[in-house]
Amino acid sequence: MDISQALTWILFLALFPMAFYWLRRAYRIVFRRDYSEVALKGGMPPANPQKFAPYTVATNLIAGGIAVCVILLVVFAGIPYETWTAIAGSTIYMKFIFDFIVSRHAHPFWGKKTPKVAAQ
Repeated sequence: MDISQALTWILFLALFPMAFYWLRRAYRIVFRRDYSEVALKGGMPPANPQKFAPYTVATNLIAGGIAVCVILLVVFAGIPYETWTAIAGSTIYMKFIFDFIVSRHAHPFWGKKTPKVAAQ
């Protein structure tokens, strides 16, 4: 067994917990109304997480669904290595990029209103 086979197995086996985690996050947001993981920046949710919840749900559902499809296609259809690794890798990167975009949009660094202290 060489290193490329080991990395292939690591990528394939990592799809299982990633898909579970992403789909569980979407479930928590939609059904339990748990907005604690919506658009996090520095571990803190935005002031209005309900506003950004649909984007986070969509990102998690799409990425989790693609990961489950890739797992099923590898196991039952035997799609080629190059195909499923490209789909899985692109999904992982795009999930991280979209989460980053949503979190930065929810926590803008421009236009912050700081409370003014009244002069005494």
